[in-house]
Amino acid sequence: MNGKHFASLALVCTVLFGALSGAADARTLRYAIGHPPSSFVVDVAKQYAETVEEQSDGDLKVRVFPMSLLNFAETSGGVRDGMADIGFVLTSYFPSEFPHSNVAVEASMLVGLLGEKARGREGMIFMGALSEFTFFKCPECNQEFKKQNQVYTGSTGGTSYGLVCNKPVETEADLKGMRLRVGAANWSRWAEAVGASPVTMSANEMFEALSQGVVSCIVLASPEIHNFGLTDVVTDINMDVPGGPMPIAGTNINANTWKALSEEQRTVMLRAASVFSAGVPWIYHQHEDRILSEAKERGVKIHHADAALIEKNRAFIEQDMQHIAEDYKARYGVENGEALIKEFRALLEKWTGLVQNVDSEQALADLYWQEIFSKVDVSQHGL
Repeated sequence: MNGKHFASLALVCTVLFGALSGAADARTLRYAIGHPPSSFVVDVAKQYAETVEEQSDGDLKVRVFPMSLLNFAETSGGVRDGMADIGFVLTSYFPSEFPHSNVAVEASMLVGLLGEKARGREGMIFMGALSEFTFFKCPECNQEFKKQNQVYTGSTGGTSYGLVCNKPVETEADLKGMRLRVGAANWSRWAEAVGASPVTMSANEMFEALSQGVVSCIVLASPEIHNFGLTDVVTDINMDVPGGPMPIAGTNINANTWKALSEEQRTVMLRAASVFSAGVPWIYHQHEDRILSEAKERGVKIHHADAALIEKNRAFIEQDMQHIAEDYKARYGVENGEALIKEFRALLEKWTGLVQNVDSEQALADLYWQEIFSKVDVSQHGL
């Protein structure tokens, strides 16, 4: 072989070796999310995966497993045990594992007391406030995640919850004796306060429960009618009460996975998490009115709560804040519940102001990044 051919072969080998090395170095992270593939949340999860790949120049990739690798009830343990690298963790399903975190999560109905400035922006406000609170104001929250071998990388969630039913609800009397599916303890207490009976079950069981009359209503955000395929079993909707979104630690990362990443890669994961945290409330708010309008066109009746039920709801929210603090102290040893709620209420007020001029999903993601995620010290967080 002459020198020229040898040089050409060497060049080809070098290029091939570099390509193979790059492919070998790229790491694919498994993301478990309990929502079905058609869900708006899965659409945002795909954006999250795209952002990871783009921001890392292909060094990191995320494969999204919707409602397959782990369901909602399995996700926290699955992330802990390494069955998934990333998980959509509903801390409200696990009050004993995440008590400090759930003090703020259970305070979600507070957005109903923020006034007109918050209307139509509840999810954006709450997820910004909760992410800032968990990263910087609640070291106990991060210790809880650490005990579960997880690293917190932000909160997300949709719009405020109402009543998605197969019977009309407008008054407190209508609710007496009703069985309501609830996804968190605060709505369970609300149900009991208005004379209904709360039923706890996984979101994946809602269709069957409503279609078979096991429950009369589901406490739910209206876009979830689409997400969980409830269109054919819903006949009546009232979004006036009880209110409050369902917040989730949407992109928790297995601690071993996190530690194996470089600081640059952790920054990439946080940048992508800010996109995810913003994307879910944004897309929910965009679809909220459309879902209700389409339901009305199909013959679903849209109801409104009477003045007495609205006032009962507001009074309950205020009273429940004291209950949350006392209950978590008695059951889980949370000594600073009142202080945590006070701190969180201040952040809700702050974020009500911050989101007023947000006019796009990108603007919300940029705001979350600038105000929260970019300030996380990746050399210390989660280690």
